[in-house]
Amino acid sequence: MGLAPLIVVLKTLGLRRNDEIYNQAARFWARIFGINFVTGVVTGIPMEFQFGTNWSHFSRFAGGVIGQTLAMEGMFAFFLESAFLGLFLYGEKRLSPRAHWWSAVAVCLGSWLSGYFIIATDAWMQNPVGYERAPDGSVQLRSFWELVLNPWAWWQYAHNMSGAVITGAFVMASVGAFYLLSAKYKEHGQIFLRTGVLTGCIFSILQVFPTGDGQGRMVAHNQPVTLAAMEALFTSQPGAPLVIIGQPDVEGRKIDNPLLVPKMLSFLTYRRWQARVEGLDQFPERFWPQNIPLLYFSYHIMVGLGTVFIAIMLVCVFLLWRGKLFEARWMLWILLLSLPFPYIANTAGWMTAELGRQPWLVYGLMLTADGYSKTVSAGNGMFTLLGFMGIYMVLGILFLFLVHREIEHGPAAEPASAH
Repeated sequence: MGLAPLIVVLKTLGLRRNDEIYNQAARFWARIFGINFVTGVVTGIPMEFQFGTNWSHFSRFAGGVIGQTLAMEGMFAFFLESAFLGLFLYGEKRLSPRAHWWSAVAVCLGSWLSGYFIIATDAWMQNPVGYERAPDGSVQLRSFWELVLNPWAWWQYAHNMSGAVITGAFVMASVGAFYLLSAKYKEHGQIFLRTGVLTGCIFSILQVFPTGDGQGRMVAHNQPVTLAAMEALFTSQPGAPLVIIGQPDVEGRKIDNPLLVPKMLSFLTYRRWQARVEGLDQFPERFWPQNIPLLYFSYHIMVGLGTVFIAIMLVCVFLLWRGKLFEARWMLWILLLSLPFPYIANTAGWMTAELGRQPWLVYGLMLTADGYSKTVSAGNGMFTLLGFMGIYMVLGILFLFLVHREIEHGPAAEPASAH
């Protein structure tokens, strides 16, 4: 999803400037996008089936609500996004330049709409709205617009898509750095660097404020026990500190080796330095997230990497402004080696969201312990988990091989220096 708007930017510049280098760059990243899309479809389908196999009680309980958004996600992903991706990849010679540009826009629109309906589904599980109880105990949709306009969904979507664009920007900048370091496709590499760095800088800042701030305050107001667990705040207190570094000791109800910013958590949450922040001691222990250390570390990895991304991109923008980025090999190496970290940050963010909701499957309505299929044994679950891990590992290796092959082939038939 993060590559889609960057492809539109490259295609737009190619159309406006009538520059074949930008068109080649757009085609190159569209091929990378296509590999991501196919891998995502293949690995995502089993998750749809899990609703009926492993989570039948949850499906029976919530299917009347989440079935709407999941169906719309499938429609946009498989019809709008995939159809126009085919046109963009294979229809350039049959379409006019403007029609080809519109196909890129449609791919971007389809992928982002698809992402929104997935986020709206998860947001309903975090903050249930627009439903009513049926006589059989299940929940049914009362208002479609309440479901898709869930305030939690808006902030979560903005934060998630900002993270997706950061990932796409870092990947693009890393590939550009690779080409410059290896003295291949220099013109394309400079375009990749310039586009990735400028985009990455903007969205790295947006990831912290306002999207991260808004999502954090949403958690604080709707799931205060989750915020307390994310920060390992065991005791309620006014002027609560923000933990920069430390290890949570759940049994001892304390943070070991803490590095704190006094009163900062209170200010970030309630905009008042002396505001009282509820700690875990205010909630029954049975409603605490079940793995507080993992939740704490996931959250702090996400925040820490986000801060690093801002620093890297600000330095890159400064060097770009000074006209020194393309020759600064030390910075190019930093960008190249940074490639995996946005993926780690996004994974840590999703772990924070889903671990923080526990022990609820639908917050306040259904416990996770009540949602799984009771006739599926632990052995069956472990067997299928190991099977999927093996299959996904093979697909992951294939994905890396295909992307590596595209990078080796490059964005043009000949190196840019030959033009």
